[in-house]
Amino acid sequence: MKLAILKERREGELRVAATPDTVKKYKALGLDVVVESGAGAGAHFSDSDYLAAGASIAPGCSEALAGADIVLCVRGPDAQAIGAMKKDAVLAALLAPYVEKETAQSLAQKGVTAFAMELLPRISRAQAMDVLSSQANLAGYKAVIDAAAEFGRAMPMMMTAAGTIAPARVLVMGAGVAGLQAIATARRLGAIVSATDVRPATKEQVESLGATFVAVIDDEFKQAQTAAGYAKEMSKDYQAKQTALIAETIRKQDIVITTALIPGRKAPQLISAEMVQSMKPGSVIVDLAAEQGGNCALTKPGEVIAAHGVTIMGRTNLPSRLAVDTSSLYARNLFNFIGLIVDKSGALKLDWNDEILKGAVLTRDGAMVTRS
Repeated sequence: MKLAILKERREGELRVAATPDTVKKYKALGLDVVVESGAGAGAHFSDSDYLAAGASIAPGCSEALAGADIVLCVRGPDAQAIGAMKKDAVLAALLAPYVEKETAQSLAQKGVTAFAMELLPRISRAQAMDVLSSQANLAGYKAVIDAAAEFGRAMPMMMTAAGTIAPARVLVMGAGVAGLQAIATARRLGAIVSATDVRPATKEQVESLGATFVAVIDDEFKQAQTAAGYAKEMSKDYQAKQTALIAETIRKQDIVITTALIPGRKAPQLISAEMVQSMKPGSVIVDLAAEQGGNCALTKPGEVIAAHGVTIMGRTNLPSRLAVDTSSLYARNLFNFIGLIVDKSGALKLDWNDEILKGAVLTRDGAMVTRS
């Protein structure tokens, strides 16, 4: 059975869906692996590295896809790639199912069984395949590193013969995977860190990392989480009190990192233009939600701008800025997923009773999968 690894064609996408290490593992499963030439260049994996791991190299997309039973890529394939896929091929990638609906429709029309890795159910069995967590983890780290590079001061407190330098103050908004890693990284760099989240269960996680939790903690807050771990919508009165607290907190910060995303919807606005204006000159905002519109009202997706003396970093696709490590983790996530659909003899076996496959499938049997 043939497995194809495609070269990414989107501007700024440097990641790759397989590393030489995972190629060896696919070969051990009995798969013939074909890598499109140059696929790993952005992550510093050469064609010769893949050849040494047992893959063959195809000169282009069409050659790599010819007869391929399984196709792996990072982002959704373009029209040329979809056209070159065979009917009944299996695709696994980050397919942005809530946004890139035309891609899903094209895959369905082609008869491809497509798995959107973003749709994996959040269960313990799927943790080793959780691409969102693996990529967000490094994005949170990179956000702090980028902020530190842009910030015109040192992060830790420094005591010198000439005087003492005060530590930077960092606020992380959103304590999911990216936020928690941002907290940990900023703490390692010596900053004074605080964080906020609408879910009460995150308070303990934030404090366990040595940060201060910022929220209006009342009876409503204590009930602000569903049994499944998701945030409930808060009352207008609570939202007003929380906004006032955050506005006062932001005014004192040197760096603010925002991480709030809602699948399929525009990112919620957490920082108003007035809040930006209240910040100290030289402060930095890193908006990890820029690709979905941004958590800051002044964010310009894909750009780094200055507003009211504050640098607002709206770079998109931060995981690609650490392509070696993010590719390595993503490739392992995919390998663990492929292990569910390939049996010990190297044959394709799709068990539609498996809740992971049912949760992740986007197109099947020539149609898009309907979700409740």
